[in-house]
Amino acid sequence: MAGLQPVKGTYDLLPQERALHRHVSETARSICERYGFNEVLTPIFEFSEVFSRTLGETSDVVTKEMFSFVTKGDDQITLRPEGTAGICRSFISNGLQQETPIKHFYYGPMFRYERPQKGRQRQFHQVGIELIGVDSPQADIEVVAAGYHFLKELGFADVVTLELNSLGDSESRNAYREKLVTYLSQFEDKLSEDSKKRLVTNPLRILDSKDEGDREIVKDAPLLGECLNETSQAFYDEVKRGLDMLGVPYVENPRLVRGLDYYCHTAFEFTTNTLGAQGTVLAGGRYDGLIKMMGGPQVPGVGWASGVERLALMLGGDKVELPRPIMVIPAANEHQDEAFLVANRLRQEGYIVEQGYSGNFKKRLNKANKLNAFVAIIVGMSECNEGEVMFRDLNTGDQVQVSVDGLPALIERAKG
Repeated sequence: MAGLQPVKGTYDLLPQERALHRHVSETARSICERYGFNEVLTPIFEFSEVFSRTLGETSDVVTKEMFSFVTKGDDQITLRPEGTAGICRSFISNGLQQETPIKHFYYGPMFRYERPQKGRQRQFHQVGIELIGVDSPQADIEVVAAGYHFLKELGFADVVTLELNSLGDSESRNAYREKLVTYLSQFEDKLSEDSKKRLVTNPLRILDSKDEGDREIVKDAPLLGECLNETSQAFYDEVKRGLDMLGVPYVENPRLVRGLDYYCHTAFEFTTNTLGAQGTVLAGGRYDGLIKMMGGPQVPGVGWASGVERLALMLGGDKVELPRPIMVIPAANEHQDEAFLVANRLRQEGYIVEQGYSGNFKKRLNKANKLNAFVAIIVGMSECNEGEVMFRDLNTGDQVQVSVDGLPALIERAKG
């Protein structure tokens, strides 16, 4: 048994690391609630078509990275690789069209079969939001502002850059697709094998290629912004105006794209140079065609997702302090039952209480220091009268006899 290890690409979140993750997720939840987003939970696995239909049969996620399996009932099931598709499936399944706008926040594990590296695991965690049912730029502005507020609350305002672009409406993208294919076709023999296929199926995804040869070719490709029609340009201008008004700084990146057909208008990424190659920490965009593509009604949406592991890495040495307990210690073994009763009473009143379980008085007091307890309550000392205990403030060293009824007042004072 000693040789057992976690599966490659997974890891254990021990209390200190989990506290760091919880700090990230609770910060996201708190900020998003201020913007009116309420938390939902969707299953961690869905029918495979939820993802293959939305992410594209030829996408890397579908062809190379999904954890899929067949159940005993012959259902094709996939562990979720991202959160948006499940949220949109839930919107359709629960008939929420009449309740729009829908504003959801989510947090949970995602799964992708990728080469594990720092900040990227096969089981990872994301926080994200989706605003469904609003087709105006106001939704995009609010969603981007919430993302910026979240990163700012974590202390990252000075180390992230918001990159912004417009993908336009379908008319604009169709015009651009023609222009892009004409340009890329000149270099078809030099494109990577994946990009040769995408030239036919989804040429915009070539702009996202990680292949160095592809990147060299697309450096001189036409820009999508050159093909924006009047409606799309006005939408984009309004988004930028709103962000300027709210004081959300951004830079325009005309080569920022989302290659899937259901994306439109606003595309954005918050990037940083503090993580090396893994530079994107929060990204999103508008997806007006997604829910219809999944078999639902034509309902617009916009949202973002952020990787918790990457944000935890950015926090680095800024450890989150675990809750400091109260330590209840029996002066001798024969006072263990009394100590249990005191501990139970304090727990019922909402306090975090630890006991040493075994060992002499000195050993248990050392345990209190190791647990970073701020108070020790010693039960059964000879100088105490019946119904009294010894209260020791471990921050100051002050010690006083007190009735059990008087403990809460002293504890609150010791909390500072």
